[in-house]
Amino acid sequence: MEWLRLWMQQHAITEVECLLPDFTGNARGKILPASKFLKEGGMRLPENIFLQTVNGDWPDDENIDWTERDMELHADIKTPRLVPWASEPTAQVIHDCFDASGNPVDMAPRSVLRRVLNLYEAQGWRPVVAPELEFFLVKKNEDWDYPLEPPIGRNGRPETARQSFSIDAVNEFDPIFEEMYDFCEAQELEVDTLIHESGAAQMEVNFIHGDALDLADQVFLFKRTMREAAMRHDVYATFMAKPMKNEPGSAMHIHQSLVDADGNNLFANADGSHSELFLHFIGGMQRYIPSAVALFAPNVNSYRRLAFGDSAPRNMAWGEDNRTVGLRVPRSGPADRRLENRFAGADANPYLALAASLACGYLGMMNSIAPTEQVQGSAYNMPFGVARSLEEALLELEQCDELCQLLGPRFVSAFIAVKRKEYEAFFTVISAWEREFLLLNV
Repeated sequence: MEWLRLWMQQHAITEVECLLPDFTGNARGKILPASKFLKEGGMRLPENIFLQTVNGDWPDDENIDWTERDMELHADIKTPRLVPWASEPTAQVIHDCFDASGNPVDMAPRSVLRRVLNLYEAQGWRPVVAPELEFFLVKKNEDWDYPLEPPIGRNGRPETARQSFSIDAVNEFDPIFEEMYDFCEAQELEVDTLIHESGAAQMEVNFIHGDALDLADQVFLFKRTMREAAMRHDVYATFMAKPMKNEPGSAMHIHQSLVDADGNNLFANADGSHSELFLHFIGGMQRYIPSAVALFAPNVNSYRRLAFGDSAPRNMAWGEDNRTVGLRVPRSGPADRRLENRFAGADANPYLALAASLACGYLGMMNSIAPTEQVQGSAYNMPFGVARSLEEALLELEQCDELCQLLGPRFVSAFIAVKRKEYEAFFTVISAWEREFLLLNV
């Protein structure tokens, strides 16, 4: 903690935001005076914070322990960053959760990812990941009964045509992105590339590849950052998977490779061919992603992207330099051989999505699962290969004992209970479509 004390003194920090990600990927925690934070060296929060649904409700599952035990939260000293939009010098520090005996709380998303990474470490492997995160800028929407609309750019008009990779379309929102980059630089978030995606005011940011836990932290903090930068310009940034009916969905594509202790890429042979380990990693992804899809698509809205979104993965095919498959091998040399998982939505919790993706690949490597033949040409005409609703996806996860054991049975049970409660809440809402077409016609 001495290094942290000096860092806070150097930046004249007066307040500390003590953060932890919940199941949804939002920041929970407490705000403490800097002196109190340094004196106490941690804090407590009830464990049941992970059981609250996105709409503020609680599951009805009788198997859940409702004693609301306290967790001991300890700062990860690798994570202190400035809060660049705060009016006074403020720090934000991500915390890990432990029980009274000092064991990691198995429901905490950071603990779930660490659990998977420890399995890799035991084999002498280190995953390297690079997320690509898509999102929309939308006009402020203060009445949720009204559909979302693209915001007004500098030219005074909203976008009405597809503007894939357009530089000028990005420049329409320069003030927002200039502030976003300033905020990211202040927090040492390694945002690499900004592009305009195919939707109206839909953007994508790419992160520099690195350690899986660090990249999950960066995505977690970037979402906060992007929302804050947009709101300062009277615009919303949304990471909903499918926010608008006639626009494509937003994904979080995950590039994954594997290196040994010396940094050698284990997914390629010296001659540039795919290694057996890489093929087994792909085989594991093909076999287990259908059971893990609830972690890549964790909300009712997620399946609007998977089932109806443009360029969305619909099957478990794999191929080289082919964006129509769910598992893509980008054109690469032996040093940067990797697999792109295209199933995760922008709405996924980055810790849980990375944990699930690496867990699927790990099971493939440990069980020597061979992949299918790769697809040549378009895979869009192949049969649908994953769940088409949250209800179906949760059942698939519940029935896969191998994934449940690997991710942690208590975590999986809690996650399923929370998401089922959200699914039930969604079905209590009568939609405009039902009023339009069923009210007087049935």
